[in-house]
Amino acid sequence: MDTKKLRQKILDLAIRGKLVPQDPNDEPASVLLQRIRAEKERLIKEGKIKLSKKTTSDEEIEAPFEIPESWVWCKLDDLAFYKKGPFGSSLTKSMFVPDASGVYKVYEQKNAINKDASLGHYFIDSAKYEELKGFAVLPSDIIVSCAGTIGETYVLPQGIRKGIINQALMLIRLYDSSITDFYLLYFDFILKNEAAKESKGTAIKNIPPFEVLKNFLIPIPPLTEQQRIANEVERWFSLIDALESNECDLLKSIDQAKSKILDLAIHGKLVPQDPNDEPAIELLKRINPKFEACENVHDKYLPYGWQICSVKDVFQINPKTSVADNLDAAFVPMTNIEDQYNNKFVFETRKWGDIKRGYTHFQDEDIAVAKISPCLENRKSVVFSNLPNGIGAGTTELNVFRSEIVNPLYGLYFFKSNHFILKCIGTFNGVVGQQRVATKYLESIIFFLPPYQEQLRIVSKIEELFAVLDGIKLLTN
Repeated sequence: MDTKKLRQKILDLAIRGKLVPQDPNDEPASVLLQRIRAEKERLIKEGKIKLSKKTTSDEEIEAPFEIPESWVWCKLDDLAFYKKGPFGSSLTKSMFVPDASGVYKVYEQKNAINKDASLGHYFIDSAKYEELKGFAVLPSDIIVSCAGTIGETYVLPQGIRKGIINQALMLIRLYDSSITDFYLLYFDFILKNEAAKESKGTAIKNIPPFEVLKNFLIPIPPLTEQQRIANEVERWFSLIDALESNECDLLKSIDQAKSKILDLAIHGKLVPQDPNDEPAIELLKRINPKFEACENVHDKYLPYGWQICSVKDVFQINPKTSVADNLDAAFVPMTNIEDQYNNKFVFETRKWGDIKRGYTHFQDEDIAVAKISPCLENRKSVVFSNLPNGIGAGTTELNVFRSEIVNPLYGLYFFKSNHFILKCIGTFNGVVGQQRVATKYLESIIFFLPPYQEQLRIVSKIEELFAVLDGIKLLTN
């Protein structure tokens, strides 16, 4: 598995506002940015930092992609003071002194790479420190390795020893340290993107020149959303770390990753929206001109163009098929149903007149979902295809769903999602081992309907990501 690409995809979703839902109660990012810019202006007036040589006004900013309404665009230069280490001749080994009281530490790239402020044994005396104190570090400063292993970042902790950075480091001092977590996510993302432009791999070759780096655009979410994003990225990265180090069951981790992908997909967080798509409300009115949208708590979390409805609004459930009795059709007996869920399509060929009574009907592109325990472990659902004459019938332990406005594969992924599965588990009837979900309840489950063209994009992205995860499974066989 290319875990580097997977990490980049997660970061890409994060910085576009597609990894976690927005909360309209959050303070808008514009207010946060005003505070940060006010702090920068204060430091300039006090002579603690210099005004940047190049500035770009808000009006001149051309957003590279769409972000949520509560976010704002700015430059990296708006958020922090940046400083590269002293030139080589300014700090050489001949200037170092033994460790003692009253001397100052020289921080190296190993401190950034190993995330440890205590490493290193180079020191300078007070006279040299006064000469180079423009390169001094403070607690909460970010140091970045700029030689060898490039692009590693480390936030210096409280209580560090006074000192300066050496030639192989860059210092970043945020004007508001509360944005550190999200800033580092974006900083890592843009560095790897810049590296990918310059080479086939993603190894970072060089930190971009200052005037280029400081003018990179960064999307800023509300502060509370930044923390939600950071927590979600950490959760995903922990899962990837476990995959890489085999510290947890590989197949279980893959299933967890697939579940998360489906969750992002059915909530409009997996692919970008296209304002030119026909809105989902028009699809619903096409099959039911009397359909009226009702306000729902989920509405504020879904993208423009999507529509909240119920399963019965978009699907026929267990529809009947009417064709000639002498046609060949597929018959799926109960003994073969597990193969059917696994897309092996093991069926018998029978005449339609012999199986049309007493069984559940289905056609090509219908979605079948098990009535018995459609649980998290096996997610028993399938899209029928390649049936004789496109028709079939089988065990009554199936619920069959048919729709004119839902792509069959998008519908299948919805029925495999935790949203649907957990709703079912919460309402099981009957004894353990024979748990069934009432059809009436299935009809009422909330369905998140995207525009049809977006459904196709979602299916394509899911299949792309699932192919990567399935490739890992093959390596374990």
